[in-house]
Amino acid sequence: MLLGDLGADVVRVDRPEPSPLGTDPAHDLSNRNKRSVLVDLKSPEGPGLVLDLVERADLLIEGYRPGVAERLGVGPEACLARNPALVYGRMTGWGQYGPRAATAGHDLGYAAVAGVLGMVASPGGAEAPPGIPANLLGDYAGGSLYLVVGLLAGLHHARATGAGQVVDAAIVDGAAHLGSMLWGLLAAGHWQDRRGVNLLDGGAPFYAIYRAADGGHLAVGALEPRFYAEFARLLELGPDAPGQYDLARWTELRTLIAARFATRTRAEWEAVFAGSDACVEPVLTMRQAAREEHLLARGTYVQADGVTQPAPAPRFSATPGALRRPPARPGADTAEVARDWAVPSLDSAADGTEPSNSAAEQGE
Repeated sequence: MLLGDLGADVVRVDRPEPSPLGTDPAHDLSNRNKRSVLVDLKSPEGPGLVLDLVERADLLIEGYRPGVAERLGVGPEACLARNPALVYGRMTGWGQYGPRAATAGHDLGYAAVAGVLGMVASPGGAEAPPGIPANLLGDYAGGSLYLVVGLLAGLHHARATGAGQVVDAAIVDGAAHLGSMLWGLLAAGHWQDRRGVNLLDGGAPFYAIYRAADGGHLAVGALEPRFYAEFARLLELGPDAPGQYDLARWTELRTLIAARFATRTRAEWEAVFAGSDACVEPVLTMRQAAREEHLLARGTYVQADGVTQPAPAPRFSATPGALRRPPARPGADTAEVARDWAVPSLDSAADGTEPSNSAAEQGE
């Protein structure tokens, strides 16, 4: 989706069977700005059709377990033989080798093993289980974004040298890499290897989340002394409040801050801190974020085809991203891609392979 948002012609190769998840393809936003073709890779002609597309492509992304693409006839060796400048991206949780490489997994497990889930504090304190940041930390931050960086770096090299390569993007690797700064702090003795006691993981009372009188929450990130001074003034902590970096009194300071926030609603505190450098912001839901004043002004969220969704990011001055196509429906673009990519056999092979809704096929 990110590559498509930035202008790439992305063709998704779908299998003839429908997704077992049951999501309406019109709401699968990760498939926006893509086109879809149907190919049965287990049919005699299937691998050849994919290789015909590969011959004309800059990048290929596959997300099978290690070895599956090779068994299907579309592994790196076969693809690079057809297109030596191809950048072949492999997206997995555990990577292409290692003791866990062949086993199943999901975002939560990858982030856990990488050591980053254990950094996520929860309201129950250090004794409570870590919070679960949806599947954003592993799948998307540690996985997809690192894959995209690798693909674009590989494409830059391929265009300069004519030589393609394989990008092994493992979610555990990317998630671990996200924590590089904290590893430096750990080595320097400025980070404890347990959650909820550090400057940036909720341990500091001035980098934390507080509940307002109406049950809403506010995020406080007043790290720098000048910002904290503004925060303390607007919150009316008073001259007898513990000092910002008086670690021995952090528990007392947290209690004082929580008591102050509990005296007004979230909206009232928003009005108090509006326009200041106190670094206090409301914790919004998805729908609230889509209506937030700053995000509305930037067009961070947009409506397309009746669905509210994030706009393409980042912003470009000369080549802005755009929502060019709604989410691709499996196989809907086979004829169009066959024409545009000059692979007429693709359209011919698709005849008779329309997706079925039978329970038997969904369960295969």
